[in-house]
Amino acid sequence: MKVHLKTLGCRLNQSEMDSLARQFVRRGDSLTDAPADADLMVVNTCAVTQEAVRSSRQSIYRLHRANPNAQIAVTGCYAHLAPEAVRQMAGVAHVVDNYAKESLVSIVTGEPLAAAETFDAEPLARQALVGAGGKTRAFLKVQDGCDRHCTFCITRVARGKGSSRNLAEVVAEAQFLLAAGYQELVLTGVHLGSYGHDLGQPDGLVHLLRALLSDTDVPRLRLSSLEPWDLPLDLFHLWENPRLCRHLHLPLQSGCDATLKRMVRRTSQAAFRALVAEVRAIMPDAAIATDVIVGFPAETDEEFAISRAFIEEMDFAALHVFRYSLREGTAAARMPNHVPDAVKRERAETLIALGEHSARRFAERHIGQTRPVLWEAISAATDEGFVNNGYTDNFLRVRCTVPQVLSNTLSGAHLAGYEAESGALIAVLPG
Repeated sequence: MKVHLKTLGCRLNQSEMDSLARQFVRRGDSLTDAPADADLMVVNTCAVTQEAVRSSRQSIYRLHRANPNAQIAVTGCYAHLAPEAVRQMAGVAHVVDNYAKESLVSIVTGEPLAAAETFDAEPLARQALVGAGGKTRAFLKVQDGCDRHCTFCITRVARGKGSSRNLAEVVAEAQFLLAAGYQELVLTGVHLGSYGHDLGQPDGLVHLLRALLSDTDVPRLRLSSLEPWDLPLDLFHLWENPRLCRHLHLPLQSGCDATLKRMVRRTSQAAFRALVAEVRAIMPDAAIATDVIVGFPAETDEEFAISRAFIEEMDFAALHVFRYSLREGTAAARMPNHVPDAVKRERAETLIALGEHSARRFAERHIGQTRPVLWEAISAATDEGFVNNGYTDNFLRVRCTVPQVLSNTLSGAHLAGYEAESGALIAVLPG
């Protein structure tokens, strides 16, 4: 059977789809990038915003138009929250909620999987995992769900309570992915910082990172989003190990304390400022990225101005800006004084411009340095050679034109300049 996979949304979704891909390949099925060639198409949907829901539905429509004869299996957060709406869409043969996602392959094929995942690479073609798609980073799911009650967030409804994977199982999968050729592992979860809490381990994330660094030879280990609270006291000292990437994504959501209180976020200007100062004291070159929501219910011009000033003060390496999206089933949906869409757009544009400026400033501070780069893909071939694209450990995008293809290799690169059009640093290889 030929299978086409489509993922929308977060890195956790990508990690789950990668796991499903391995299950299909282990069965003897083949993966195809062309929907028209597929017998089965699997869509892992997102529902974090209304726009994400629209994108999920559009993806299903387009896949059915591209191949009306193929069956479509839909899973993910939108499928979990609105199963009947998804089931009525043309071409949809299976709707699998998040709780059953790990059994999707068995559900759609009607056949049990081979025994539990052993992470045996023998039956897998290496190119199905790494080379063919130019992938060099693997997303490793270690946690799911969340026990917090942020008033804007539908994810807790779609994902359920916080749940951590067994440490030994995570290490075993990491070893499998490294044997398959990946150079970097990215730990993912809905509330990654809570890893181990449901198992009675308040410092579970520290134990997990130590185990991965000591029990595997992973060249690079990266963390995805970490909520800026309840972080173990000794977490940041682990960055003394250069294999742990100096890149932290700490979602702020608002830089105004009054707005944060309505969001029920367990942080404040003072707490967040202290956290960032601690990180930068230990890792001066760390890239600190964040998420911000504009137009949250009752956000006044004054609150937005306070938020904007604080965001500018934090000088983030990357700023992801979202307009508030009403999600039925959340507390924020019932709040009064919703902000007009035109105001949301204006505020978003203001912060996007601010984020672009601070991102460029962060990148330009590295000009003249030599840093290791993990080369990921080729974007073009020119008379001068191949245009290789990669990332430093602190997630600066780098481009380098050389006669050879560097994909899936780590090498030192001298950062010689900045290209505004692409937002990338231009590198020269030593020698």
